[in-house]
Amino acid sequence: MADLPFSEYFDVGEFVFVSGLVPLDEDGKMIVGTIEELTHQTMKNVGKVLSESNLDYTHIVMTHIYLTDIDDAKTVSDTYVSYLKKPYPARVTIGVASLPLGSKIEISVIAKKK
Repeated sequence: MADLPFSEYFDVGEFVFVSGLVPLDEDGKMIVGTIEELTHQTMKNVGKVLSESNLDYTHIVMTHIYLTDIDDAKTVSDTYVSYLKKPYPARVTIGVASLPLGSKIEISVIAKKK
């Protein structure tokens, strides 16, 4: 997806906007696995991008989760929340027909510098 015209994240003062990320491995290939495994990889990718701005999961204030199967929402939520602490970020979970690269999940976040 590196050839597409967007930034993986955009740092604007107090906030960092992270583009939608999918479960790609270190080589940029889509991983294959359960929705739980896909969620873990996507959240690891979110963490990696946040760290580029010296932030971590505690800085997330808003999350958008896109799923091609909304029935996966509970499993995704349970996995997603394992990366966070209370108070949890605001969140939207949306069922969609398809996602980039045939992914089953895409996550974007907004993080606030403390």
